[in-house]
Amino acid sequence: MSDLLTLQRDMMQWLQTESGDIHASVRGTKKVSIETRLAIYANAYRYRLIDALSDNYPSVHTLLGDESFYNEGVKYIAEYPSQHFSIRYFGSQLADFLEKHYSDTLVLAEMARFEWALRNAFDAGDVPSLSLDALQTIAPESWAGLSFVLHPSVARVDLQWNVPQLWAAIDDETGEIEIESAEHPIPWLIWRKDLKTYYRSLEVDEAWALDQVMQGANFAKICAGVCEWIDEEHAPARVAAFISEWLNTELITELKVSQF
Repeated sequence: MSDLLTLQRDMMQWLQTESGDIHASVRGTKKVSIETRLAIYANAYRYRLIDALSDNYPSVHTLLGDESFYNEGVKYIAEYPSQHFSIRYFGSQLADFLEKHYSDTLVLAEMARFEWALRNAFDAGDVPSLSLDALQTIAPESWAGLSFVLHPSVARVDLQWNVPQLWAAIDDETGEIEIESAEHPIPWLIWRKDLKTYYRSLEVDEAWALDQVMQGANFAKICAGVCEWIDEEHAPARVAAFISEWLNTELITELKVSQF
């Protein structure tokens, strides 16, 4: 191992754990001791990572407040050290962290999942979407084996708290709203169209159908599953309506037909 690589490794160990063999490689002076110099680097490192957390999770920051957000950020850094070369991805496990440490305030973990999904949707690749006209190329006898490729930005989350409403109030600075919990989790869809991120709630059967699409299910399988909520006669029309809406909102990028 080269001297530079050893130095880098020791410095990173110090930044993350404040332990290791870095002291021998740092020079102190009468005015600035070795410990002071190292503390400067360690504090700068933490503040930069916490700034990244705040950038990715502005509403979590607002809900926690400055002091609590910083304190929890320090704990998060210790539990989930940055592992990616890009600081953009630091914070990917914040929802898990908040769920564990704030089990009695799960709105925080749900807000983190929602904000991370929004950020991922915005940063997702730009793939051309299909229009409703694409369905005209599919022969009626091929519909049973029809499957769909979704836009890379499409994401699904289930939220029991009124997180999207809270997020919108915070983002628009429209004032405080009451934090509320629904009786059951509500399915939400998140996606990007052009340069704007969108989200909307889903009926239970549409959420299930969309989850099946993400798993590669074909039209016949989705129709069979939707019969849990609607009779067999009307299931194909119900699923076709989902597909039309997904095409209209540019969620689908490819249609695939296979033998059924």
